[in-house]
Amino acid sequence: MTDFSADQVVWTSKLKEVYGETVELEDEQGKSSVYDIIAEFEVGDRAYAVLTGSGRAAEQEILRIVVSPDGLPELESIVDDEEWENVNELYDELTFPANVSE
Repeated sequence: MTDFSADQVVWTSKLKEVYGETVELEDEQGKSSVYDIIAEFEVGDRAYAVLTGSGRAAEQEILRIVVSPDGLPELESIVDDEEWENVNELYDELTFPANVSE
């Protein structure tokens, strides 16, 4: 069960306004990869971005958006398992609504 609901979501575009349609991220080994920004949203007092890498096996990643001391949006991993689960469930609910009538 999620602590968030779809009606609390505010869609945003803070990353896209600053960086464009893609961002380049560096992993722990220093390897850089380019990710497409799929979606950005705020819920409660937090902001999140949904990214996808390139290639056939690319999976979606959800990261938290934070504001750097110089005022620019930055991405950080969600380290709290409960927060990660809640945000993933919420995004699934937003993209695959259960009550879609045919």
